[in-house]
Amino acid sequence: MHSSGHSASHPLRSVLERVTPESCPTQFNFHCHTTCSDGSLQPHQLGRQAVQQGLEQLAVTDHHSTQAFGPLRDWLEQEQDSGARVPQLWTGMEISCLLEGCLVHVLALGFERDHDALAPYASGQAAVGEALKASEVRRRIHAAGGLALLAHPARYRLPFQRLIPAAAEAGFDGAEAFYDYEMQTRWRPTPVVCDAVAALLEKHALLRSCGTDTHGLELCGR
Repeated sequence: MHSSGHSASHPLRSVLERVTPESCPTQFNFHCHTTCSDGSLQPHQLGRQAVQQGLEQLAVTDHHSTQAFGPLRDWLEQEQDSGARVPQLWTGMEISCLLEGCLVHVLALGFERDHDALAPYASGQAAVGEALKASEVRRRIHAAGGLALLAHPARYRLPFQRLIPAAAEAGFDGAEAFYDYEMQTRWRPTPVVCDAVAALLEKHALLRSCGTDTHGLELCGR
């Protein structure tokens, strides 16, 4: 295990330790997209729905981009100033990498925005060479003060029973335990699969995340 001391004390850790199958989509959402990558919602539109849903914790995880963070933070601050209850916003980004020779996605959460370590991943496209390796992505996310979590572990060419132990070995902090693999109109965690993923994460002492992976116009669905 290669976890750094910083990861153990990261403020997002105590939030992720409270994640349950019921946390998403109306309490926590740590995986969603805007027009800054391949999503349909503009940052302020996503923010409006997050406020309407009463979300407590939110991270936008556009592919290889953090551009939504600034406009979304500014919009939420304006709402808060006018008396609205707004979610706590964390930095986020979805990064492609190779784990066990399989192309997977990593959710970087709670990192220092614009940190040099993440520069290879914030240009709108996947990195190449050494920077594409899972262990290097994890190292750079930690260097930027963030947590590294394997996104939707049951959506890849290799089974999650192999990828999650490999992610643990590479020093990842956790994975997305609760995910809608059936892509319902309204998000809900897929039974059996998510339970098995969550149990394996617990076995490896890894954090459990959740998110809608919204690309469309409704934050409560995909």
